[in-house]
Amino acid sequence: MVGQVAPDFTLDGTNGTVHLSELRGQVVVLYFYPRDNTPGCTTEACDFRDMIHEFTQVNAIVLGVSTDSLTSHEKFTAKYQLPFNLLSDPNAEVANLYGVYKQKNMYGKISYGIERSTFIIDQDGIIRYVFRKVKVPGHVEQVKELVNSLTRE
Repeated sequence: MVGQVAPDFTLDGTNGTVHLSELRGQVVVLYFYPRDNTPGCTTEACDFRDMIHEFTQVNAIVLGVSTDSLTSHEKFTAKYQLPFNLLSDPNAEVANLYGVYKQKNMYGKISYGIERSTFIIDQDGIIRYVFRKVKVPGHVEQVKELVNSLTRE
């Protein structure tokens, strides 16, 4: 996917509907996460929250996506004061477009869900960096450095 145009989508979010194609001119950090209010997802969201000023300073936008409902996202946003849009992808259509909706095996139980992943999309809508199977500690810092490198080009 790196080097390709990011698949376009329209999803409803906590700060309104997002049409990815309308965000051209900005760097977009599109991060997919499994579930609201779970330990890793909460840490990741709060890490983005705590560094949001550094993203907005360079005209970058952060968008979180999960299959949770908009109501769940709104509660999660309020609880942790998240200053960015969380998008609801209830049928995993966008997650499938980006190849992050995967079969999981937890203690022998097979299920499907989002594999924690981040895509950095440049101002022209091109995917520049992809992180799959993200480990949360230090991830947002790494994303910030790459976003900064794109905005300096």
